[in-house]
Amino acid sequence: MTFQTVRVEEAAEVIAPDGSLVRPLCTLPERASFARFELAPEQVSRAVSHATVEEIWYVLGGAGRIWRAANGLDEITELVPGVCLTIPLGTTFQFRADPAGLLVVAVTTPAWPTTPGEARPRLGTW
Repeated sequence: MTFQTVRVEEAAEVIAPDGSLVRPLCTLPERASFARFELAPEQVSRAVSHATVEEIWYVLGGAGRIWRAANGLDEITELVPGVCLTIPLGTTFQFRADPAGLLVVAVTTPAWPTTPGEARPRLGTW
């Protein structure tokens, strides 16, 4: 067993398959991972669905909207600080930032894989 501690300002910045700026933070190998991601003001992500992971999001700052669709459900949810939401396995989703930008943290379970192909491009609503 090892302990992991990561300061957000020291975490690497990567561009996620959906186009958002991500700072991967801590990981419990094969069980869960945690990251902070953001969209610049007025930016719209690419629509994707995940092949093997599910996520729980918590909005820290800014504002925007997320579109989620799966199993006949189709909804747009406002993203403002304090909102927590889920992205179940197989859900197609796309999100966009308002003029203030958008800052979110998320738990991914199992942990985000190192193999390519996890985020599958989909047709989005924006």
